[in-house]
Amino acid sequence: MHNAKLLPHYLVQRFHGWKATTYSENESWYRRLADNGQNPRAMVVSCCDSRVHVTSIFGADNGEFFLHRNIANLVPPYKPDGAQHGTSAAVEYAVKALKVAHIIVLGHSSCGGVEGCLNMCTGRAPELEEKTSFVGRWMDILRPGYENIKDMPEAEQPAALEKEAVLVSLNNLMTFPFVADDVKSGKITLHGLWHDIGEGAIEQYSPEDNGFKPV
Repeated sequence: MHNAKLLPHYLVQRFHGWKATTYSENESWYRRLADNGQNPRAMVVSCCDSRVHVTSIFGADNGEFFLHRNIANLVPPYKPDGAQHGTSAAVEYAVKALKVAHIIVLGHSSCGGVEGCLNMCTGRAPELEEKTSFVGRWMDILRPGYENIKDMPEAEQPAALEKEAVLVSLNNLMTFPFVADDVKSGKITLHGLWHDIGEGAIEQYSPEDNGFKPV
């Protein structure tokens, strides 16, 4: 027997409110989505952080974004070793099955995963060094980014490493042969963004400037 429980009452109430309003007013649109399948224009890789609400930021409707969320919005390097890779599977599906035109990596301010990586790399989080730490082993993906910011003033390192997480992910995306092929042929464009939660701002990576600029 499973240990799952019934939904908390407040969520049940919210669902009924949504069904009576948003769904009821747009029922034909939802039925069309169900019947015709999804055809998103973009994949967004963002953080699990509850404060990052991608669809709200961009005013996106249902069916517009193929969303994948993980700790610190990281894409690992291409590693076809027969093991289970959730993020890599999402990238593969977005490119090969959905044929998205854009892949957007969205980082953000005050990222707990990035903070953990920073603490781990500076010896302040020995628990993350344990082989049994799922977070620690996931944040190993960002270690190359730490090497790029470790000599910066300490106060500047968190935001800099958050942006490195975006750049590491963009670099790792290009290790996937099917992504690299579509980028080179012009079928897909890659984009790196960083979201300042408190300011409600977005910065985008500019290859020409080799840095992030306000949108």
